[in-house]
Amino acid sequence: QVQLVESGGDLVQAGGSLRLSCAASGFAFSINAMDWFRQAPGKQREWVATITGGFIADYPNSMRGRFTISRDNAKNTVYLQMNSLKPEDTAVYYCRTVQRGTVYWGQGTQVTVSS
Repeated sequence: QVQLVESGGDLVQAGGSLRLSCAASGFAFSINAMDWFRQAPGKQREWVATITGGFIADYPNSMRGRFTISRDNAKNTVYLQMNSLKPEDTAVYYCRTVQRGTVYWGQGTQVTVSS
């Protein structure tokens, strides 16, 4: 079955960097788009980044420039490099895939940015 396992979340000071990882299994990873979302306490889950099977990346304007999504198809893993972190980036970060119309989420990884 489809499994997504995020890791790499941590407590970091403002201005710091983190790289999140999402290990995927149970589907044809290399040909599928992968997404990162985040959810802060009391807020809706929001889209952070997408990378297609053809390695095309896309971001909302608010994330562009500080966040970089990448993938390693040999490791079935998608990454999110986050730089110049701000306290408002504090959230649980999730990876997501959509397979045959079904949305799959990982369990999330906590990122906390202190001021």
